[in-house]
Amino acid sequence: MQADLRFSCTQCGQCCATAGDYYVYLSDEESETIRTSLQLSPGWFRRRYLQRLENGEQVLASGPNERCIFLDNSGKCRIYAARPVQCRTYPFWPELVNSAAAWLGESRRCEGINRGRVVARSTIRRCLRECSE
Repeated sequence: MQADLRFSCTQCGQCCATAGDYYVYLSDEESETIRTSLQLSPGWFRRRYLQRLENGEQVLASGPNERCIFLDNSGKCRIYAARPVQCRTYPFWPELVNSAAAWLGESRRCEGINRGRVVARSTIRRCLRECSE
């Protein structure tokens, strides 16, 4: 892990963009948590909100303007309490915090990276553990 990392979410929603190769990957458990929080039938939820990639991995479907399907018109997450680990831990993912170049590269996408206070190492380690589970 790099030395001190600064991050302050500006709620810009760029981490919710799904353009190109950006996907929100879901485990079956995360999918079920979201589905039950929305009180939807399994079939309806699967058809409306999920997508399978060519390699078989399950991801959230893209919504309008290549943004997360759960981002509302005001830029707020409609499933915030049930959001997947990928969303909860951003930007403290192993591939970003273990490389200064990757962290800097991601700062072009996320305006909150390298801003605000230094994030406690314990917080970053917790995120890294969640990502690996």
